[in-house]
Amino acid sequence: MGNTNNGPEESTDLGAVLRNGREILLQGFNWESHKYDWWRNLERKVPDIAKSGFTSVWLPPASNSFSPEGYLPQNLYSLNSSYGSEQLLKALLQKLKQYKVRSMADIVINHRIGTTKGHGGMYNRYDGIPLAWNEHAVTSCTGGLGNRSTGDNFHGVPNIDHSQHFVRKDIIGWLKWLRSVGFQDFRFDFARGYSAKYVKEYIEGAKPIFSVGEYWDSCNYNGHGLDYNQDSHRQRIVNWIDATGQLSAAFDFTTKGILQEAVKGQFWRLRDPQGKPPGVMGWWPSRAVTFIDNHDTGSTQAHWPFPSNHIMEGYAYILTHPGIPTVFYDHFYDWGNSIHEQIVKLMDIRRRQDIHSRSSVRILESQHNLYSAIIAEKVCMKIGDGSWCPTGREWALATSGHRYAVWQKQ
Repeated sequence: MGNTNNGPEESTDLGAVLRNGREILLQGFNWESHKYDWWRNLERKVPDIAKSGFTSVWLPPASNSFSPEGYLPQNLYSLNSSYGSEQLLKALLQKLKQYKVRSMADIVINHRIGTTKGHGGMYNRYDGIPLAWNEHAVTSCTGGLGNRSTGDNFHGVPNIDHSQHFVRKDIIGWLKWLRSVGFQDFRFDFARGYSAKYVKEYIEGAKPIFSVGEYWDSCNYNGHGLDYNQDSHRQRIVNWIDATGQLSAAFDFTTKGILQEAVKGQFWRLRDPQGKPPGVMGWWPSRAVTFIDNHDTGSTQAHWPFPSNHIMEGYAYILTHPGIPTVFYDHFYDWGNSIHEQIVKLMDIRRRQDIHSRSSVRILESQHNLYSAIIAEKVCMKIGDGSWCPTGREWALATSGHRYAVWQKQ
């Protein structure tokens, strides 16, 4: 642990958290959360979040934003948002710290809404607010006087030019300030929009305890649906992680894409040609943040939702497997007590049996209606409606539900 300059709670360094691999994340919001008194709502839930075993809660973007959801930021240093006041946010961060759950800030730095019209009559100046940048902070592809973007464009709004030294210096200053406010972890929004080498610089500058990037692009599809082989898709995510200097994890969109087709009766998809899990989890599990839905894919946006009658099979998979699993707020708090309890049971088994991001997986069955595997030689699981149970008297049923079962060694 070594470094204790910032007090004992800050002594965990990024490397230690990634090496340890015992994270379980909660996405603490959905697309509609801004309509409710959100910071207060979450503060009331902190004891339950801690008791359930989450290590970190991903919060929605906390800065002042042009859109209520927080993804069109303007004044980054103002923490009054549609989720609540700065005072309420600080109370929530304090309560999370008290319960030893880390808070994850949603870092939206691909684009920023200007306050004043500048070059070309576009809102590409930031006069009158902190980080009062001019048109040179905006990429030339989105109406500014900066350089071309180092990634994909987020259309319709000014995209930040991260190749400018003054921009990076200001962003690092802001990220350090977020750390001082009480945020410990970072989630990088729209990570395809700018080069991963800048993410590396930002992590090195602000030293979050844990970071995850949203590198979301489309899976590979053919005329009949999803391709069996998604190697090129997961390779792109792996390349992004690599380019952050391996300092950031990434959401495992490959696993989500495959798993949500698999549960409809195509469980053969869950074993790649090498006999491994087919997502980022199968190649680089210590950096793969697995999930079933988020505020974009599910919630009321429903861009790419997991089939709702199969979500417990999804959780039985990600909560028993390597990688760093994430539970979505809606499933945990809005889908009824039974789902909440089933997820908590799976989390308990994961912790008790010490399943972590690098645990081994031995896939036993992957047929159309059945998938089964042994993880870390300590936990055995099956999903699907095919009947199956492990051979050997050492296995005892630990939990089960609709189309899933988990055993542990007794």
